Amino acid sequence: MEAKTLAVRVSKIRDEAIDIKSFELVAVDGKSLPAFIPGSHIDVHIGAPGGIIRQYSLCNGPATAKDAPDHYLIAVKKEAASRGGSQAMHEQVKEGDVLQISAPRNNFELRPEAGRHVLIGGGIGITPLLSMARHLLASGADFEINYFSRSIKHTAFHELLSAPEFKGKVAFHYAIEPDSIKAYLRNLLWERPKDGHLYLCGPGPFMDTVQDVAAATWPPQTVHLEYFAADASALAGPQDAFEVVLARSGGTYTVPAGESIVEALARNGIQVDVSCEQGVCGTCLTGVLEGTPDHKDVYLDDEERKACDKIMPCVSRSLSPKLVLDL
Repeated sequence: MEAKTLAVRVSKIRDEAIDIKSFELVAVDGKSLPAFIPGSHIDVHIGAPGGIIRQYSLCNGPATAKDAPDHYLIAVKKEAASRGGSQAMHEQVKEGDVLQISAPRNNFELRPEAGRHVLIGGGIGITPLLSMARHLLASGADFEINYFSRSIKHTAFHELLSAPEFKGKVAFHYAIEPDSIKAYLRNLLWERPKDGHLYLCGPGPFMDTVQDVAAATWPPQTVHLEYFAADASALAGPQDAFEVVLARSGGTYTVPAGESIVEALARNGIQVDVSCEQGVCGTCLTGVLEGTPDHKDVYLDDEERKACDKIMPCVSRSLSPKLVLDL
C-alpha cells in the first residue's frame, strides 16, 4: 500500500547556484503544511503516479518549520549522472505545477544534549545543515558551519549565509585540494569542544574524509551523517542467490543474483513500500526473524547492523542461504 501524499504547488523557483535550483512548495488547498524539525526531508513524486520518487531536505528556518508552516523550501542539484530525478526537477518542473509529496521524516536530528554544534557540508549537502543553522541561530545555540564548494558561483544560499546575523558562524571554502581539506579538518577537529556534536552532509568521499579525521577525537555517538546515496562499492559486492521466507504472509521466494529482495517479491505480486531504492531513506525497513543480512544501506548504524534484526530490502542481501522476514 502506498503511503499517503500531500498535493503541493510550486510557488517559486530560484537559481541558487550553478546547477542548483530552489523550489518553494505550498499546499494546493491553501492550508498549512505539517510541522517538522531541522534535518527533515520529504519524498517528492515526479511525473505520473508510479514515476520517480526522490528525497530532498527541507531548508526552512524556524518561522516556517513548527506549528503551521505555510511553505516548504527544498534545493536540487542537477547531477551529471542523474537517474532522472534531478534532471526532471530542473527541466520539467515549472512554477505553478502540482506535485505530490510525503510528510516530513527525520533521520538527522540535532542533538539536544549538544553544547556546541559543528556543521560541515559539501556542495548540495548544505541543504539540511541550512535548516539546522537557521534554527540554532534563532535559539541562540553555539554552532558553526564549514561549507566546502567548487567556487562562490557553485555555493547555494551564499547570500543568506553571508547575512550579518551569520557573521562569525559561517566559513566558506572554495576549490580546496583534497590534501588541503584534510589539513584544514585536522586543525578544525583535533580537539572536540565540550559536549560537541558533529553533523556531516555531502558527497560520500567527502564525508568519508571528515569521518576519518574526526575518528581520532570524536566518539562515534557524537558524529551524525546524512547520505544522499548508498556507497557504490558496497552495492557491487557478492550477488549470490538466496531464499526469502515471509513469516506473516507465508511463502518462500528465491532472490537471484542481480535482483533485489524488493524486486524479487514484486515479481511474485508482493509489494514492499519503497522510496529511494538506495538504502538511504528507511521507508522499506523490515524486521529479520532468522538469517544474517548482508547490509548494503547507509541508513542503519553499526549497532543496528550487528543486531541482525532488520534489513533494507531495496539494496541489502543475505549472507545466509535463507532470510526469514517479518512480512
